[in-house]
Amino acid sequence: MSSKRHFLEFEQTIADLETKIEELRYVQSESAVDISDEIERLSKKSQQLTKDIYSSLSPWQVTQIARHPQRPYTLDYLGEVFTDFEELHGDRSFADDQSMVGGLARFNGQACMVLGHQKGRDTKERALRNFGMSRPEGYRKALRLMTLAQKFGLPLFTFVDTPGAYPGNGAEERGQSQAIGHNIFAMAQLEVPIITTIIGEGGSGGALAIGVGDQVLMLQYSVYSVISPEGCASILWKTAERASDAAEAMGITAHRLKALGLIDKIVNEPVGGAHRDMAQMAVYLKRALGDALRQVVDLTPRELVNRRYERLKSYGRYTDTTER
Repeated sequence: MSSKRHFLEFEQTIADLETKIEELRYVQSESAVDISDEIERLSKKSQQLTKDIYSSLSPWQVTQIARHPQRPYTLDYLGEVFTDFEELHGDRSFADDQSMVGGLARFNGQACMVLGHQKGRDTKERALRNFGMSRPEGYRKALRLMTLAQKFGLPLFTFVDTPGAYPGNGAEERGQSQAIGHNIFAMAQLEVPIITTIIGEGGSGGALAIGVGDQVLMLQYSVYSVISPEGCASILWKTAERASDAAEAMGITAHRLKALGLIDKIVNEPVGGAHRDMAQMAVYLKRALGDALRQVVDLTPRELVNRRYERLKSYGRYTDTTER
C-alpha cells in the first residue's frame, strides 16, 4: 500500500493538522531545536479530532470510506489472517477473471477455502482486476472453489468488496445473471460452514453471488446494498448528485443492517478506518472470523442448510400496527 496517506474531503481538517505535524518533524530532523512536546501535543489533537469526526459519520461518508483507495482488499487479509494460501485460477470454461481471487489456505492451522473480490491499487492493476467487478467467469471460478470446499469438507470464507457485477455486453452474453443465480442457489445448499465478510462495498447481485453465509460479518465502515447510492439517486431524482440523500434513505451501513437482522456481527475498525492500521484491522478480523466459525463448525450439514433457509425466510418481516 502507498505510504502517503490519502484524505477524504470530510477529513480536510485532519489533513491540515497532519501536514503541520509532518512539517514540524522535518524541522526537528534538520535542526537542533527540540519540538517533540509540540509534535506530541498536535498528534494527540489529531487523534482526538479523528475520533470526533468518525463518531458521527453520515451514510454517504461511510460509503466514501468503504471505497477508500488505501483500504485493505481481499489479498491483503489473506496475507495477514491466513497462512499457506495457494491461489487457484480459472473457471475451466472461458478465462481467469482476476477480479475474483481464491484458493486453499489455513486458518489457525485448519485447512479451508477462501475467495473474494479483489480491486486494484494503481491504474494498471485496476484495469487488470476490472475495479473489482467480476464477469461470469469470475463467479464460475468462485463456484468451482465452493464445489472443491464441499468435496473436501473445508469451511469456506468469502470476502465481499465490489461495486457490483460487471454489466458489459460480453458479460451479459456469457450469462452474467445466470452465473450469479447459480452461485446463490449452490451456496444455499453447501454442506460446509460458510463465513461471509463485507470488507468494503457490498454491491447488488455481485455481492450476493458469494454472500450466502451461515455467519455474515460486516466491517464497521463498509456498506451493503441492492444498488449504489449514485445509481439509486439517478433513478429516483434523475441525478447522481443526490447520492448522499439516497445513502441516507437506503440503510446501507453496518449498524442499520445489524438492527434489521441482515448481518450477524459488526467488526470494529481502528480509529480512522481499516486503511489507517492494516495490521490492527487484521487482528480484529481474525478474532471475529474465529468466533464466527466456532458458532457453526459443529453443526451437521442438514442443520447448516436448514439454518440458511430459516435465515432467508426471516428477511423482510414486519409488524402491522394499523387498527382494524
